[in-house]
Amino acid sequence: MKAVGLFRFGGPEVLQVVDRDAPHAGPGEVRIRVRAAAVNPADTLIRSGAAPLRFQGSEPIIPGLDVAGAIDEVGAGSDVGLSVGHRVVALVNPTLRNGGGYAEQVVLPGSWVVPAPAGADDAEAATLPLNGLTALRALDQLDLPTGSTLAVTGAAGGVGGFAVQLAKVAGHRVLADASPTDAQLVAALGADVVVPRGSGVAEEFHAHAPDGVDAVVDAAVIGTPLLGAIRKGGRLAFVRGVSGQRAFEKAAERHGVQLFATFVHDYDGRSDKLGLLCRLAGEGRLTLRVAGRFPPEEAAHAHRLLEAGGVRGRLILEF
Repeated sequence: MKAVGLFRFGGPEVLQVVDRDAPHAGPGEVRIRVRAAAVNPADTLIRSGAAPLRFQGSEPIIPGLDVAGAIDEVGAGSDVGLSVGHRVVALVNPTLRNGGGYAEQVVLPGSWVVPAPAGADDAEAATLPLNGLTALRALDQLDLPTGSTLAVTGAAGGVGGFAVQLAKVAGHRVLADASPTDAQLVAALGADVVVPRGSGVAEEFHAHAPDGVDAVVDAAVIGTPLLGAIRKGGRLAFVRGVSGQRAFEKAAERHGVQLFATFVHDYDGRSDKLGLLCRLAGEGRLTLRVAGRFPPEEAAHAHRLLEAGGVRGRLILEF
């Protein structure tokens, strides 16, 4: 089978198309004929070696956390209500034995796989698992009562955009940041108030919530400056490492703000969570944004575009 992998860490040029033996579904597993795999910032960290990860599989390392396609093999005892031909999506963990999703075929435990969103093509469906589950995990950790005021940073991005929409589904008031070129997009996602992104974002949030917001989903990983916008007893979820982590934790303690580190792989195998996202997307309540489609041979180009910044939506490798 065709896959995209790397034998050494480095820039986009280390990505290459490789030929691997096709995996087969074992007991409790299914195999997906991958039609689309999303390119995410996490993939660029894997490729560069910047992510301190240990990979259980053999070389080459295969990145990719989002896949969509159709089941083409079902292992014994895989009672997931899905059979060969069903269109599905899944979150993949590239550090595990079978590697990531940049491949024509991927084998996963049956519980990791759910039906694709109704009305979405494979590329659109592949934009959902990683970013959607990250946003949902953050909101689940914050555990806000209906009608709370939530601020979202990085709202034009994948995680931030889903956080805005999921918060509206949950019945919250949402403040979100955006650049001037993204303000209309973020408003269309459902934000009640859109403030300018940048160094003064905390003050902007506070101006629209004078008593402080109840919580923040910090998809832009701004960290400490946001604490002044949160009421005492409020909460903040951040989606990747914050610079000066210990100082951030001490500042949060002084402000009386509880911090949550959001780790998407806490939801590995949570078909209930991914299934909820797919249902919401099928109902049109989550927006699936494809920024570009590329063959596997152009994976390096897709990585360069993503790292250049300004991509809105996900870049997709189509197998």
